[in-house]
Amino acid sequence: MEWDLNRLNDYLFKWVFGREEHKDILLNFLNSVLSVNGSEELTDITLAERELDPAHLQDKLSRLDILGKASDGSFVNIEVQIVNERDIDKRTLYYWAKLYQSQLQSGQTYKELCRTVTINVLGFSFLPETQPHHSVFSLYDIATGYRLNRDMEVHFLELPKWKTLRTKPRTRLEKWLTYLGNYANPQEMEEIVMSEPAIQKALSAEERFLQQDKERYLYEMREKALRDHLSAMYYAKEEGREEGREEGIRETALRLLAMGLLPADVSKGTGLSLEEVEKLRKD
Repeated sequence: MEWDLNRLNDYLFKWVFGREEHKDILLNFLNSVLSVNGSEELTDITLAERELDPAHLQDKLSRLDILGKASDGSFVNIEVQIVNERDIDKRTLYYWAKLYQSQLQSGQTYKELCRTVTINVLGFSFLPETQPHHSVFSLYDIATGYRLNRDMEVHFLELPKWKTLRTKPRTRLEKWLTYLGNYANPQEMEEIVMSEPAIQKALSAEERFLQQDKERYLYEMREKALRDHLSAMYYAKEEGREEGREEGIRETALRLLAMGLLPADVSKGTGLSLEEVEKLRKD
């Protein structure tokens, strides 16, 4: 059976990148995001273990993220989002703030707070078109551009923006984005893995994943939760359109009645029943 994997399925993403035995894969991806000059900024990361239960996996609103403390002391949180719920900017700041403040224990000083990084991997475009596929936000002085400190760092990786560029991936990050979006044909993917062994390791991890019935089942649970969420959003929009259409018909009927047309003629013109028109006239 051939599987067309959704690599933005957060359970699969967490399985490939968030396991102790796959730390080299995660570190390579993190360095592709965080190291602007191509150097290896992080050399190790300690992952936070989080148990997942079936109820959590079936919850379409739950989010499976990867959290770890890197070798330079930074706290790094990675979250994958497929559906645009139009609040990721505020939600990101909220969870970033919780992670930042949670570092301090009783008796510690503010100087002990460490850089806290959030990386959002998005299957949709959220920021304005003028923003590139990789945007980085921090705290700067509006007038001078002076950066307050390195403690706050928020990354947005918008995969559709990278896809629309239709260019050959050259940087390590571009190759990871091509892999995550499943944008490459077999020949292109072969070229990518020849230059990036960590992506080859990620593909090998996927193969092991697919060989396990339990993991495939949990993957499908997450896919179903996503489909249910998308379906609910679609029908909510359709109901909203229908309500708007019906409201428009009622307003038209009221205008026709105000013009002096008989209820029977208004009924014929709008498709409303005579009883509905009479009710509108009386109300």
